[in-house]
Amino acid sequence: MLINLKILLGISGGIAAYKSAELIRLFKKNGADVRVVMTHNATQFITPLTIQALSGNSIHIELFDAGADNGMDHINLARWADVFIIAPASANIIAKMNHGLADDLLSTLYLAATCPIFIAPAMNQAMWSKAVTQTNLSSLQKQGVLTIGPDQGSQACGETGFGRMTEPTAICQHIIEHYSQDNDKANKPLHNLKIMISAGPTREALDPIRYITNRSSGKMGYAIAEAAIKAGADVTLITGPVSLSAPSHCACIAVESAAEMHEAVLSRAHDHHIYIAAAAVADYSPAQVNACKIKKQADNINLALIKTKDILADLTQLQKHPFTVGFAAETNDLANYALDKLKNKNLDMIAANLVGTAVGGFDSDVNALHVFWNNGDIVLPMSDKNIIAAQLIDLITTRYKSSLQH
Repeated sequence: MLINLKILLGISGGIAAYKSAELIRLFKKNGADVRVVMTHNATQFITPLTIQALSGNSIHIELFDAGADNGMDHINLARWADVFIIAPASANIIAKMNHGLADDLLSTLYLAATCPIFIAPAMNQAMWSKAVTQTNLSSLQKQGVLTIGPDQGSQACGETGFGRMTEPTAICQHIIEHYSQDNDKANKPLHNLKIMISAGPTREALDPIRYITNRSSGKMGYAIAEAAIKAGADVTLITGPVSLSAPSHCACIAVESAAEMHEAVLSRAHDHHIYIAAAAVADYSPAQVNACKIKKQADNINLALIKTKDILADLTQLQKHPFTVGFAAETNDLANYALDKLKNKNLDMIAANLVGTAVGGFDSDVNALHVFWNNGDIVLPMSDKNIIAAQLIDLITTRYKSSLQH
């Protein structure tokens, strides 16, 4: 699958470095020629001897190596590589890359490389969620760096959340698909289009251990992301807290609160052609977040809530905004509520679905949608969410291309 592909693998410091051994084995098994660059911190987690034995090539660590041809490994390796993959990519190396720092071989190679560059982030969930990390990642994506993962799950520190490095088998498959799809990508309906999708719930904190949320599982939004990727789009997924693995071939931005999702969406809106708002964003948030746990004392407590910022309304007020598709999750009077939202928020389309029923909607594998646009509508009957997602993407593609002709 990867016959004669020259893969330059960068390993930065982190416990996930042990996974790089399996990644090398898989690349080699699929026919690639692999050369490896390690940071000094990476050698604390896995030995260069292990990596050398698996890759069959000498390992590159030092920026200044008199033994290298012309003493310029950063230039030689950058010219040699067909693709540069950094796995794991720590918060530190991501920050260096974004700010153009070049104080070791790996960071210098990033500046010298002209081939496609992929990173597989791996770090503690709190480090991943930190605003500066997300800012660095977003900036790199705008510069053309492609991301794989991270996944959500248990971590070596004992915590749980986003930040787990994507498994080697999935990374290898991602690279295989990336290069196998290049030949027919131009024939796909969303080729060269950038689509942003929001998915999942938000959590609005009450105190350090409690929050207000909803029943959204994120399954619909994630299925839409998969369908858009298959249609050839360049996808950015803005996701609330869910128990799902991020789709391959997309940039995944993890957020928690409605305010964080508002910032993540609006700061990226100008870079995208289409925005699909499949997330179940909280309408209200606690007016005050207690610094300490609220104790069980009084028989009743009063909780003051304030309205959250309206992502769709604010986005469509921008002078230049993407083709915008809203979602309306309702328990009754579906069509009227959806049409009001379509008009009042100046949307291009809206997909409405009933929730709180025995079948379909939140936390279900099936769904049904009634999709509206100006002077038109269609019902997508109850089916698996992956099928509904593919049908919705086909419909959005048609409506988007029609809008360009007016």
